[in-house]
Amino acid sequence: MTILIISFVVLSLLGSVMWVMPTPRDKFLAKLRMEAKRLGFQVQLTKLIYPREKGEVEPRKVSTVAYRLLRGKISQDEHHHWKSWRVARCEANACEGLSTGWGWAVGERTLSELHLQKLNEILAAIPKDVLGVESTPIQVSVFWSEKKEADMQLIKEQLGVLVENKL
Repeated sequence: MTILIISFVVLSLLGSVMWVMPTPRDKFLAKLRMEAKRLGFQVQLTKLIYPREKGEVEPRKVSTVAYRLLRGKISQDEHHHWKSWRVARCEANACEGLSTGWGWAVGERTLSELHLQKLNEILAAIPKDVLGVESTPIQVSVFWSEKKEADMQLIKEQLGVLVENKL
């Protein structure tokens, strides 16, 4: 009976230790997010609100991770006249000017033809597991499902293009 009780206690302790140990996915995400901070990203857990998709009454909301790059200094005039926008990867009714498979959550019809062309080039170049892209006067962001570490450098480059073009 004593051996049974000792075995039960040991197994219970072992189970508790295994429960609090990080999974391989947790270790991957920790490493990925540390690298993101080193590259200058701000990483934030957030909800992405999609545009209303075809056949849907309400827009869906997805808990995801936003990787954000600060724009740096822009003039006060640019800040006040900034046209913020957010696009999401989906089949939406609000998709004017965007590549197939993307829809406007915020900012439809606010960008010039030249800016739309540049945005579509960026949307074509970003990884397939990016769920959305956002631009405000303060920062540019991607909403990313964090599948491959190698995609982070490509995301940084494309967000850099957004910052350079003041898009």
